[in-house]
Amino acid sequence: MKELVIGSRGSQLALWQARYIQTQLDNLGLKSRIEVVKTKGDKILDVPLAKIGGKGLFTKELEELLLVGALDLAVHSLKDVPVELTPPLSLACISKRADSRDCFLSVHYPSLEDLPLGARVGTTSLRRCMQLKRLRPDLDTLSLRGNIQTRLQRLKEGAFDAIILAYAGVERLQICMPYCTPLSFKQMLPCMGQGALGVEMASDHPLFATITQLNDPRSAFLCGLERTFIAKLNGGCQVPLGVHASLKGEVLEMRAIVGLLDASQIVKEKVSGHVQEADELLQLLLERFIEKGALEILAQISP
Repeated sequence: MKELVIGSRGSQLALWQARYIQTQLDNLGLKSRIEVVKTKGDKILDVPLAKIGGKGLFTKELEELLLVGALDLAVHSLKDVPVELTPPLSLACISKRADSRDCFLSVHYPSLEDLPLGARVGTTSLRRCMQLKRLRPDLDTLSLRGNIQTRLQRLKEGAFDAIILAYAGVERLQICMPYCTPLSFKQMLPCMGQGALGVEMASDHPLFATITQLNDPRSAFLCGLERTFIAKLNGGCQVPLGVHASLKGEVLEMRAIVGLLDASQIVKEKVSGHVQEADELLQLLLERFIEKGALEILAQISP
């Protein structure tokens, strides 16, 4: 059997993720190598992500190589994977989800509440900017592009008083900072699928069914609900829209938030019920969102 080619972005975090999946493939008796691919989102670093526009900023080039057979599979942060994929591309599996919270990092300040008036907070995400403004309208939220190491270096050099990263990446790379505190879901809701990995393949690939053995059913179920919610609102990773689904015993809970960037208008809702009512709960959350003006808020936000 030929060696499988895994496509990955070139950052330390992306390579950690690709090697993690490579280890899982080894457990299935499948040999593989990693091919690094630069995406549009990696090449354009001097412009905020939301201004670049388009979906698949960190996946398109990998998907093009999958379609021509130059790659057998691509490993993504699931939050970067568009909710609609080009056939025959499909998600072969979703990994067991790590901690899905966002994380506050600072050299001098223990928490978001301890930041001085007008503090500079770096983040690439409109979702995070909006929720930061909801909590602290005085904060100066600034665009922060580049890989995690670049962002940390800018924080250490004093360009920012704090930055916000996905906690899963902080844990995976074992990042140590004087202050590194996960933000609660009451403070900040994550992006769809945050903390999970998605393995994308052509559905007609001869090993597609084999790779599906790596799927984590619980994570796939919860992340699937989040992705469906985003799809129904025609949202994505580049809009100020957060959603999170969790399961405790048989109780399913879904939370979501959307708002203008200055947080002058926000819709925030939560639903919960028995896990067997998942479809009904998802629909209820959507209905409440739409009733309270979520579509009008999204329409005001430039792509």
